[in-house]
Amino acid sequence: MQPTGKYRWKIVALLFFATTINYIDRQILGVLAPLLQENMNWSESAYGWIVAGFQAAYAIGLLVSGALLDRFGVKWGYTIAVAIWSLACMLHAAAGTLFLFVIMRFLLGLGESANFPAAVKTVATWFPKKERALATGIFNSGSNIAAIITPLAIPWIALQAGWQWAFIISGMLGILWLICWRKWYHAPQDHPKISEAERDWIEQDGPEPMDKLPWKQLVLRRQTLGFAVSLFLTAPVWWFFLYWLPKFLHSEHQLSITGMAWPLVIVYLISDAGALAGGWFSSRMVSKGAIPVTARIYTILLLSLLVIPVMIVPFIQQLGWVIALIALATFAHQGYASNIFTLVSDIFPKNATGAVTGIAMFSGAIGGMIFSSITGLVLERTGDYTPIFIFCGCAYLLSWAILAVMVRPRYRRHLQIADQN
Repeated sequence: MQPTGKYRWKIVALLFFATTINYIDRQILGVLAPLLQENMNWSESAYGWIVAGFQAAYAIGLLVSGALLDRFGVKWGYTIAVAIWSLACMLHAAAGTLFLFVIMRFLLGLGESANFPAAVKTVATWFPKKERALATGIFNSGSNIAAIITPLAIPWIALQAGWQWAFIISGMLGILWLICWRKWYHAPQDHPKISEAERDWIEQDGPEPMDKLPWKQLVLRRQTLGFAVSLFLTAPVWWFFLYWLPKFLHSEHQLSITGMAWPLVIVYLISDAGALAGGWFSSRMVSKGAIPVTARIYTILLLSLLVIPVMIVPFIQQLGWVIALIALATFAHQGYASNIFTLVSDIFPKNATGAVTGIAMFSGAIGGMIFSSITGLVLERTGDYTPIFIFCGCAYLLSWAILAVMVRPRYRRHLQIADQN
């Protein structure tokens, strides 16, 4: 079959913008951290607990959002999630105390937890296997676009109108997205805007088991545990760069909140390329005849090796080299993420992708919560970033080793047979 129709790529565009808004909302805290920390007199450990509070809510939401999305569908699931996180983002403007700020971060985390399970499930619904990694890379690149927009726009808004307006304007973007989502999204089998030829292209992999897989059974599967442990190790690294990189540049390289804009833009522009390159590379291997799971695992190994040099960042004084090594690590992380999320849809049937993604990301959020708390304590007591960067450099190779053992190329066929029995 030849690729037919283009409407599925419009769906990916919606997922891309949702992910972009999602990350703008959460990254405002990191970009404004030096300003907020000074205005509200937060200690390093207090800031660590604020970040951990968001991640705790994110973890709770992930534990249930995937299963709810599998049950009620992505159209309504996405609608409720975006409404919650957009309102929570705007309500940050009314948070005048540390306690209220933590509450708003908690609500933000609950709403934002549904984004990736919903997006992964949507890609599995709208794309055949050979296109899923690229589609995942496209929507996942929204996180990097947000990381470029945020340091450029948010400090300007905060300095011109006050930090409260940064949260209000960002939350309003989510409301605008909701209007488009409700108008344009339908499942492919009954969408009025796609042709039969494109529908056939989407469904070329054939029917999948429709029996509901029990949540308990999914949790205990070796492959689900492999994904969970992998994200437990690597998600904290991305959280660290998202929330502590601006503080690192401020404290270790004396950059102001406006002066750090372009270094952050460079880092996340390069990481955006990683999301696309990682998805393209494994999809290219699949189109050449490789088993999908094998292609993803091989790609993850190559990307894991690119993260290792970030361990020497604390020993480098030249800002250019610091930015280059961090950018290389984030490039690899985003390519890694594109392939991890695609692995879920390679292995599990569509009616389980939301739940499995939620379980794995729950584990990642727990890892991020623990790592954020430890990071805050380490910096408050020692002020030394060295052990943190060493962990970041080692986490991905260890993650790859776990995936290589716990995820098998032929498992999808075995899963289908087990489900039919």
